[in-house]
Amino acid sequence: MKSTRVRFGALIAAVALPMLLTGCSKDSSLGRMGFPSPATKEGPTIITLWQGSWIAAGAVAILTWGLMIWAIVVYRRREGDALPAQVRYNVPLEIAYTVIPLVMILGLFFFTAKDQTALTKVTNDNTHTVNVEGWRWSWGFNYVDENVFDAGTPAARPVLWLPVNEKVKFVLSSPDVNHSFWIPAFLTKMDVIPGRHNTFEVTPDKLGTFSGKCAELCGAYHSRMLFDVKVVSRADYDAHIADLKSRGQVGQVETGRTQVAGAAQ
Repeated sequence: MKSTRVRFGALIAAVALPMLLTGCSKDSSLGRMGFPSPATKEGPTIITLWQGSWIAAGAVAILTWGLMIWAIVVYRRREGDALPAQVRYNVPLEIAYTVIPLVMILGLFFFTAKDQTALTKVTNDNTHTVNVEGWRWSWGFNYVDENVFDAGTPAARPVLWLPVNEKVKFVLSSPDVNHSFWIPAFLTKMDVIPGRHNTFEVTPDKLGTFSGKCAELCGAYHSRMLFDVKVVSRADYDAHIADLKSRGQVGQVETGRTQVAGAAQ
């Protein structure tokens, strides 16, 4: 019996220790539980929700496995034991395993709804607005306030430029089929739906170049619907906008067609 309890304790420790360690640091890959290091001010909120969900799930798993193994070990049938008493129901136990899961689900729903509301709230206190046009099979970026655009093709992926530490509002639209605008390092993804403008705000807080892609299966070349994001200083951002203007990319782009001074090109 003693050796069995030792093995049982070692099993619990082996399961629990990695889970406890993952909560030690949000900066480590293990602590983020598979998520990339967030490059926006909103990212840590998503990391915290993700970690909390896994910690809750791990605690439930440890408790469930522990009770199962404990019952198997302690109440296992031994030689000479009579048939155990047969019972039809246990009201307190049935109430417990109904109420406890309900409380857990309501708790997860509360934290998810709270964070989701905060992350999807559009305050309109952004510094600038970018209209993202997603079509088969590339992207166009309209810098609304500056009235310039940039666009790409599957062979020449477009680049979205953003100034660091400035809130940007994304307005997503599509002229053909459903797409999904996803920047993994921003920990943000939102569908791009024809006939509808989906909107969200983020504040990039890390300089660098990040990958973006379509996360909605949209057709034959879905896998090539890629783009890059450059988060730069305000000076570099202004220089890029000036460069777009010097190249004549003034106006707004839609489905690969540009509207410049009211004329389609």
